[in-house]
Amino acid sequence: MNNNKNNSNNVNQLINEEIMEMSATQVSEEKQPSNALPMVIVAGLFFILGFATWLNGSLMPYLKQILQLTPFEASLILFSFYIAVTFTALPSASIIRKVGYKSGMALGMATMMVAGLLFIPAAKTQIFALFLFAQLVMGTGITLLQTAVNPYVVRIGPEESAAARISIMGILNKGAGVVAPMVFTALILSGFQEVGGELSQVQIDDMANSLVLPYLGMAIFLGLLAIAVKKSPLPELASEEDFCEGSKGEGHQSHLKEALSHPNLALGVLALFFYVAAEVIAGDTIGTFALSLGVGNYTMMTSYTMLCMVAGYILGIALIPRIISQQKALMVSAIVGLLLTVGIVFGDNNSFAIANAILGGVQLPDTLVLIAFLGFANAIVWPAVFPLALSGMGKLTSIGSALLIMGISGGAFGPLFWSLSSTTSMGEQGGYLVLLPCYLFILFYAVKGHKMKSWS
Repeated sequence: MNNNKNNSNNVNQLINEEIMEMSATQVSEEKQPSNALPMVIVAGLFFILGFATWLNGSLMPYLKQILQLTPFEASLILFSFYIAVTFTALPSASIIRKVGYKSGMALGMATMMVAGLLFIPAAKTQIFALFLFAQLVMGTGITLLQTAVNPYVVRIGPEESAAARISIMGILNKGAGVVAPMVFTALILSGFQEVGGELSQVQIDDMANSLVLPYLGMAIFLGLLAIAVKKSPLPELASEEDFCEGSKGEGHQSHLKEALSHPNLALGVLALFFYVAAEVIAGDTIGTFALSLGVGNYTMMTSYTMLCMVAGYILGIALIPRIISQQKALMVSAIVGLLLTVGIVFGDNNSFAIANAILGGVQLPDTLVLIAFLGFANAIVWPAVFPLALSGMGKLTSIGSALLIMGISGGAFGPLFWSLSSTTSMGEQGGYLVLLPCYLFILFYAVKGHKMKSWS
């Protein structure tokens, strides 16, 4: 009798436990909505980041023609944009800790909206300094948005599929680099046939005024998007301290010193600095060089570089690490970059053989095609260097990541050195010699630098 009673109690207990488990599961499912919509929102933001960043490749030669800038002055357009990363990366992290990730995104887009509005008086007055200030504000807004949106890619879904999400976002970012010059050309350059040479004041005014409506439209769009993101169902991520204990004062300095004592990290920061310098030179100076060669639709040139970069990115995803290790892929990228650089510097600007063979009769000088091919060589450098540099960092991974992000400042200095090298007898074509030390250092890092565990 007692046994039957016990059995009955056991059965009832099991049923109750099952019911409670089912209820808990139901509640859990209700509390954990699908991450599909947040991922769509984040993907859209990554596209906007890429669009605004790679728009510089069209803007630089356009302003060079309007304002009759020297190569050095034109390089300041990129310098003012990318230098913002150096000075605002850490403050952006501090702002996000205070206001939250979602508000940080909205604030980033609001800052980009202000930058878009600043382009209007800059275009009307044709004051170069005002263009540079607008670029600085745009870079600041993008840095804030990027700092806020990147953690979502990793933390909005399962950890095991984070790499796939990062790859998709990377393709979207570079894909935007293909689209941005096309949109710029369609909205701003259409109707203007003059390439290079002296322009009349009427032509200059018309070209400058053509910037007003597109940038006004972009500002309005970014403002509305900022409001939409603020009110969107994006889940708020839990805030976390960047450097755990001792994030201020002597503790912070101690962590920084300890992190830089790892050669693979310190050299990795330099490798990314040189990589971003090479990436920006390939993507953003190609239009300026095309302008000097008298090529029509010079604002479209960045699209060719970014198209090659997307192709390289997809190939890297397919091959690494199944067929080739990231170290060997990095080595191949550096060697290809070196060979292409030699071809660019010593190539014939009057030859169209490569374009005729590959692009079916598109009239582009071989040197421009080779610059575009640099996108293919550059594609997998960032995803290869980043994990190699953070290998063995342990608790210092966070500060190591922050230091690696600072390597983006190479985008400010690469075009600057290119412009200074352009003052030689070889002109802008000779300026691409600055790519040689960039790829040589990346090659050194691929062969030896990433293996170094101590400075002795």
